[in-house]
Amino acid sequence: MSEVQKTRPFRYAIGMFGTSIPINMFKTYAAIYYVDRLGLNTEQFSLVLFIYTFIDAIDNPVYGYFSDRTRSKWGRRRPWLVIGAPLLALSLVAFFNPPSLTGNSLFAYFLLTYILTGTLDSLVNANYGALFPDLFKSEAERANTNSMRQAFQLVAMIISIALTPMVTDALGYPLTALVYGVLGATVIIYSTLGCHENPENLKTEKPQLWDSLKTLFKNKKFWIAGFANAFYSATMSLVLAAIPFYVKYTLQIPDGQATILFATVLIMAIVAVAGWAQVIKKLTVLPVWRLALMILAVGFIPIYFANSLVTAILASTVLGLGFAGVISTMDLVQAKIIDEDSNKHGLKREAIFTSASGFMNRLNGLFTSAAFLLVNRIYGFESGDVPGNNPGGAALFLLAIFPFVMVIIAFVISNFLKFPESQQGEIKT
Repeated sequence: MSEVQKTRPFRYAIGMFGTSIPINMFKTYAAIYYVDRLGLNTEQFSLVLFIYTFIDAIDNPVYGYFSDRTRSKWGRRRPWLVIGAPLLALSLVAFFNPPSLTGNSLFAYFLLTYILTGTLDSLVNANYGALFPDLFKSEAERANTNSMRQAFQLVAMIISIALTPMVTDALGYPLTALVYGVLGATVIIYSTLGCHENPENLKTEKPQLWDSLKTLFKNKKFWIAGFANAFYSATMSLVLAAIPFYVKYTLQIPDGQATILFATVLIMAIVAVAGWAQVIKKLTVLPVWRLALMILAVGFIPIYFANSLVTAILASTVLGLGFAGVISTMDLVQAKIIDEDSNKHGLKREAIFTSASGFMNRLNGLFTSAAFLLVNRIYGFESGDVPGNNPGGAALFLLAIFPFVMVIIAFVISNFLKFPESQQGEIKT
């Protein structure tokens, strides 16, 4: 049997910094850049999110399938990451460098570059995520490694979300996208080259696409966790996209103040991640997951009533605490489902499960699309040029009302996920 070289948790975890830098700028500032600055209609923006959700339904399992069937001297995941990272960087640059277009031409460019960037992100994350349950086997080791990589993700979010308004003021969106793209790709490749896959996995049976899809379809735990995470992802996608609108139209303070709210949520999350990891070890992952979702839901209540930057900052700390708890638990829940499938069927198909979970998370595109469409129809908010009669109420709907409903649904769904009693205490050390 080939000797398995141990992967250092730091080397794997830092990859989350690289994967988060490009996609967080892309997801957070797509709306404010194309709708508020370039004049794309909110209905057109909503339509693209809707279309891409169905494209994502196809590309995610396909990427996972090819990754699980890859057999190379570099492993199953590493070739895809080394190829995908620079392509993701290039697509991010293209997305934030549109030529001078208006009307249908701008819509077409937005549609094509949004799909390209989104699908390359799916490719990278399907393979990066698939490494996690394969490289780290014990629940305690997973909890510690996941805590570290979520901390890296949060640092990346501070840079690519909280600091981006200041960076783009200085550099502009096109140059900022170039800097973030190169930084993200470099870190992903550095992490990838330090991850050591088990060579024995190259000898395992190659999973079949239709058999794997049928297994996924019949796996109730996958669907429960997937839908819960989809509603949660919709919650956070809207929060990130709506904060700039909230600052500008609801609080009516300078746009740059969005940085303070972003930073409040993310810094609170960084502080809380290590604490959540310790709570998981004592209480096990499922009850902690549900607790975090409930705390997140509670955080939207003070956000709704906040009427100044100070009160909004105080409310944002609760969001940060709940956010940290969810990101500390959701990947551990997924890893338990993957382990259960592997033990039951004797197949190594982490990427198919990870990519399918990624698709479920991206169902948030349907909900985010619906939120922007409702803002258009209810409040008459079409774009920065045509904000309607109540843009403050529209922004509040995007940031507080719709996300609150989404996370409550996620909490309810999470209560249907159960594991055998023998697995409940595995997280304890």
